[in-house]
Amino acid sequence: MSYLITCKCYWHNFKYFTEQTAYIDVCDDTDYSWRAKGFHEQAKSAGVPAITTAGIYPGVSNVMAAELVNAARSQNDGEPERLRFFYYTAGSGGAGPTILTTSFLLLGEDVIAYNKGEEIKLKPYSGALNIDFGKGVRKKNVYLLNLPEVKSAFKILGVPTVSARFGTYPFFWNWGMQAFANFLPVEFLRDKNKVQKLVKSVDPLVRAIDVIAGERVSMRVDLDCSNGRNTVGLFTHKKLFVSVGFATAAFALAVLEGNTQPGVWFPEEPEGIAVEARKLLLERASQGTSNFVMNKPSWMVETDPKEVGLGIYV
Repeated sequence: MSYLITCKCYWHNFKYFTEQTAYIDVCDDTDYSWRAKGFHEQAKSAGVPAITTAGIYPGVSNVMAAELVNAARSQNDGEPERLRFFYYTAGSGGAGPTILTTSFLLLGEDVIAYNKGEEIKLKPYSGALNIDFGKGVRKKNVYLLNLPEVKSAFKILGVPTVSARFGTYPFFWNWGMQAFANFLPVEFLRDKNKVQKLVKSVDPLVRAIDVIAGERVSMRVDLDCSNGRNTVGLFTHKKLFVSVGFATAAFALAVLEGNTQPGVWFPEEPEGIAVEARKLLLERASQGTSNFVMNKPSWMVETDPKEVGLGIYV
């Protein structure tokens, strides 16, 4: 069996199965990821391990969520009730047109989230929250987007309420994203050619401001349990494109080391990344981070915890 890890963003006539080549992708599209999942039985029959959405977010963030849920259930901390993904990238994170195109295309999609087990549709780049990403980033506004980890976490981890939000910097980029979502026709935002032309026109300005804004990326995953306990995973790196490389390599190594069973898996599935291999994957993916913590109360990672008395912080 070949152990070449193929980081394509599409499936090509089953060649990965016929050549018995292990597969990972860094897809961040909900529809694509579930179409990839549709090849599960073929991959399983061929003995080919494959992981979809194996980047930084989604990808590492899925594994962070799985670890939070696993810890809560194994420690009897109550049943997981709400899982929230929060993401922040300064400017384009050094990714330029790639992240711009992805973000603009997502503005043309209804946001799929889950509330107490029910699927709900929300407006893209709405529902702003001010989230504390800890040291080096502090508080930033984040907005709802239709990201694949929401559906996969809901179905695989069994948490009844799940959502994902994203924000950028400087703040006026968020205003621009809201304006595009509110005023550009949906047909325009769903037309890849038109979106690419829009990206090409704004890319020089984005790159100029990137010099000032930096390329920092931060992920915060929050889990609320039925007993009132809240735990957090936090990941911050000063350069998005570097952290994506570490994250993708961590998944590739996990597959090469035999921690993925034959079939097509999401990162949070134990057959995709074995439970006992998750810690090592996160260690590898978090190389170079300025802040990486897992399974801590929110007050321990936030920059301005408030003491309510008797040494109790909220």
